[in-house]
Amino acid sequence: MTETNQKQLGNTLWAIADQLRGAMDADDFRDYMLSFLFLRYLSDNYETAAKKELGKDYPDVGKDTRKVPLALWYANNADDIPAFEKQMRRKVHYVIEPQHLWNSIANLARTQNAELLNTLQAGFKYIETESFESTFQGLFSEIDLSSPKLGKTYVDRNAKLCTIIQKIAEGLAEFSTNIDALGDAYEYLIGQFAAGSGKKAGEFYTPQQISDILSAIVTLDSQEPKTGTKKRLDSVLDFACGSGSLLLNVRKKMAGADGKSGGTIGKIYGQEKNITTYNLARMNMLLHGVKDTEFEIFHGDTLTNEWERMREQNPAKKPGFDAVVANPPFSYRWDPTDALADDVRFKSHGLAPKSAADFAFLLHGFHFLKDEGVMAIILPHGVLFRGGAEERIRTKLLKDGHIDTVIGLPANLFYSTGIPVCILVLKKCKKPDDVLFINAAEHFVKGKRQNQLSKEHIDRIVDTYQFRKEAPRYARRVDMAEIEKNDFNLNISRYISTAVAEEEIDLAATHAGLVDIEQAIRQATAQHNAFLKELGLPLLP
Repeated sequence: MTETNQKQLGNTLWAIADQLRGAMDADDFRDYMLSFLFLRYLSDNYETAAKKELGKDYPDVGKDTRKVPLALWYANNADDIPAFEKQMRRKVHYVIEPQHLWNSIANLARTQNAELLNTLQAGFKYIETESFESTFQGLFSEIDLSSPKLGKTYVDRNAKLCTIIQKIAEGLAEFSTNIDALGDAYEYLIGQFAAGSGKKAGEFYTPQQISDILSAIVTLDSQEPKTGTKKRLDSVLDFACGSGSLLLNVRKKMAGADGKSGGTIGKIYGQEKNITTYNLARMNMLLHGVKDTEFEIFHGDTLTNEWERMREQNPAKKPGFDAVVANPPFSYRWDPTDALADDVRFKSHGLAPKSAADFAFLLHGFHFLKDEGVMAIILPHGVLFRGGAEERIRTKLLKDGHIDTVIGLPANLFYSTGIPVCILVLKKCKKPDDVLFINAAEHFVKGKRQNQLSKEHIDRIVDTYQFRKEAPRYARRVDMAEIEKNDFNLNISRYISTAVAEEEIDLAATHAGLVDIEQAIRQATAQHNAFLKELGLPLLP
């Protein structure tokens, strides 16, 4: 499917969402819409694999969409079902029963079948508890099919779901059944819902253009970025992963432009506190072809470190990641307890203040970064210059040589806030003994709602980081002595002048111009006085 068709598919689905949600809140409708798209993806992928597995035994129903081939095969081959499902679990890692496949559900919707809601509930429960070898318990926990938002009675809710699913089925039918396109459409819809939900969007979505910058940085060789993209990352972590789009972007960047010629990622790890967003992330991974064995998303609080995997006390067994990316909530209020002061993540640097957990998030990710890894995190500008506890943390990171690059971005790039933000790039073992400052704040495309970064803007940022280039008013390498003189304040304007140079004036040319003007004034005055004299009126001085 071409990029144009992918965008058309996204637009079609968004138009359906906009048309059908009625008075329902955009965030609520998002969960229904994306869950149905997810079911369609799982079904298409499963049926494609089943057709290959069964070969000539796969029923041929022609173009009759009212018949579901697998339903016919199940009806005629009851004794072979256990062996078939065992094989499908081995090959595609999950099973969906025929009555729960998208085409079966769509047929119920088209005929306004009274059992659609019950069938859908049973299907979601089956996928959560039995489809996958690994548990996906609670995957649809936020999809309340008995919600009064769908209708007051069962009949009303069933009718509403029939309408929604029928419209989605019709919209999808106009496009190729290429399952990769559904992943792109899912991502597009997440972005559209993010734009529609304003400040809430910061909880689950990193704008694509900023995601591209972080992905490019962490996939370059950490010690020698100029040598290019690494061929292998054993593990990548996003400890505030939202819908998982940033992690998927890192994976896409590693795979290369054609999806094949690039490198590989061993396993993707994410953590998300919000239950709805956590479920979005798990669906998003599967929708983009990431097998359930290739990722692990944990639901829990990052700051209190609820993930058992990350609480390993033995330093030899501590999890480490080649790349860490994050877009945590800005200036998040938290509760830095005495117990957290002794936490191994914070003990040697100190606790971030209660009013802003920015450095707590940073130190969490940095603690789990491998010695040869690289971390890129989006934070508000305040982390560069605020005093108190944050100054102490910042100073230690700088003295220990862990802050590699500071990138200042334009204001109003995010749905959730209009403030300018920065990207901090950190390494445990960095080669340069200076800090690279990039002032990209003035380079953007003005938008009505959000400002945008063009491909050229993104490429310039990444290129400047990769080759550690310097450019007037844009990028500069600053040694530690100068940073120390500035009391370890990283405010970009202290190191890169943003003042516009005054234009040089050619005094001789200006003088000649003024002489000409004076002469013209005298001539005009003389001519005007001649007219006044004829009229007997007072002359000009």
